[in-house]
Amino acid sequence: MAVYTLPDLAYDYGALEPAMSGQILELHHSKHHAAYVKGSNDALDQLAELREKGDFGALVGLEKTLAFNLSGHVLHSVFWNNLSPDGGDRPDGELADAITEHFGSFEAFAGQLSSATKSVQGSGWGVLAWEPLGRRLLVEQVYDHHGNVGQGSTPLLVFDAWEHAYYLQYKNVRPDYVDRLWGLVNWADVQARYAAVTAARAA
Repeated sequence: MAVYTLPDLAYDYGALEPAMSGQILELHHSKHHAAYVKGSNDALDQLAELREKGDFGALVGLEKTLAFNLSGHVLHSVFWNNLSPDGGDRPDGELADAITEHFGSFEAFAGQLSSATKSVQGSGWGVLAWEPLGRRLLVEQVYDHHGNVGQGSTPLLVFDAWEHAYYLQYKNVRPDYVDRLWGLVNWADVQARYAAVTAARAA
């Protein structure tokens, strides 16, 4: 059975400086993200053992462990592709139109996503997501990796607000880190994700 693997980055660890230091990016990717990949695979192995034994006494804890690690793996995989050394500015085309439709303006959207990321209690994420039932864009404030999320929503743009994403460089000033992320956003990636989810809806 296939296992989860740590994806390679499309850029060098130092490519996002000065907004994100190479030291932070290397630790974040090679240690923290790698731990979520391992945690996902370990949880799946342990769930397989439960099924084999027919003893599901530890199921609740393992389900939570799998959700935590797998969501961490998914969100980080999106995060790395959402960033680019050539990022910044703002989207155009259909995504820009959808942002205006659902948030009023790009500035209003950016203010909400920034605020959601800066104000996460403890560890978490700010997320621009597509919600298929209402066919709309939403900003979600994710606790840890998997809490407070609309069921079925698909992340398009994610901002990591865990301390390991910024503390070595920005100390406890999370807002400065979040403000710098906007200059790294790879809108081509976000637009491709938006096009994929809306095409799937139409099909």
